[in-house]
Amino acid sequence: MKAVRLHEIGNGPDDLKYEDVETPEPGEGEVVVKLHAAALNRRDVFITYGQYPGAKPDALPVVLGSDGSGEVSAVGDGVNEPDVGSEVVMNPALYWGDDIRVSGKNYRILGLPEDGTYAEYIKVPADHVYPKPRNLSHEEAAAIPLAALTAYRALVTRGEVESGDTVVVPGIGGGVATFLVQMAAALGAKVFVTSGSDEKIEYAKKLGAEGGINYNVENWGKELRGMTGPVDLSIDSIGGEVFDTLLSIAKPGGRIVTFGATAGPVPKLVMPKIFLKQIDVLGTAMGSAPEFAAMLELYEKHDLHPVINERFELKDATEAQKHMEEGAGIGKIVLNIAG
Repeated sequence: MKAVRLHEIGNGPDDLKYEDVETPEPGEGEVVVKLHAAALNRRDVFITYGQYPGAKPDALPVVLGSDGSGEVSAVGDGVNEPDVGSEVVMNPALYWGDDIRVSGKNYRILGLPEDGTYAEYIKVPADHVYPKPRNLSHEEAAAIPLAALTAYRALVTRGEVESGDTVVVPGIGGGVATFLVQMAAALGAKVFVTSGSDEKIEYAKKLGAEGGINYNVENWGKELRGMTGPVDLSIDSIGGEVFDTLLSIAKPGGRIVTFGATAGPVPKLVMPKIFLKQIDVLGTAMGSAPEFAAMLELYEKHDLHPVINERFELKDATEAQKHMEEGAGIGKIVLNIAG
């Protein structure tokens, strides 16, 4: 089969190689999926630069990619379902464990150390494949696993969003942020966003947001507060000075869920804003198997469709990752897989 593998770490996407590799065979409790589409995540790019835990020379070569959708082509011993020919999507959160509150010691993400979805075929545990939502194409289904699972856990499990809540999603444009807007709006929340691009804010309105603020304007936090009123829930992947602004606009007893810090540490964390307003600050990352199943059900029930930023062929994975680095557009980048 054809696959895209990483042979060296440190030089970025240029070290990806499109090449022939052996087609995997299922072991006991495993299935092999013939992939129709895969999708990119920032994690994939970070791995190529050695900026991700476990991204070390002794883990190479490896097929990158955590997101994929296709059909079951072979099943191993002890597998009762899914059947060969079933259209499926993979849960990339491998071996989360039994405690929904926190991942277990064997937890890891598909695409390192196990071979991932930048390939024509992939071998995965049978209990990590789920029926593809009927309302989604294979490329749409491939776009949702990692980012939508992260968004669902942040919004529903940790954020405990309720209909009528005011929700702020800073940094609209990335995959998780777009999923957050879609899901929160579908669940009845009033959603507001921030971005450095007016165009992205307008696009967020098409996804269900009520409005947003360009963070390049002076006193953007004050402007946002005037638009939203006191905020019930903010879901932050930015960190830095943005986090302090989210504390300022939160209502007493409000919640802030954090799953990233692209702007780095919070430079001037004002602790009284947390304890005097009795704000809950909650960390989250990825999610469990029950949350993955619930996320898929939400997308089918509400007929939600992920935003596709750009499409590339599997052989052009290097160009796809460079496009992701540029940060252009909004939504997910998908690899179409022939064969």
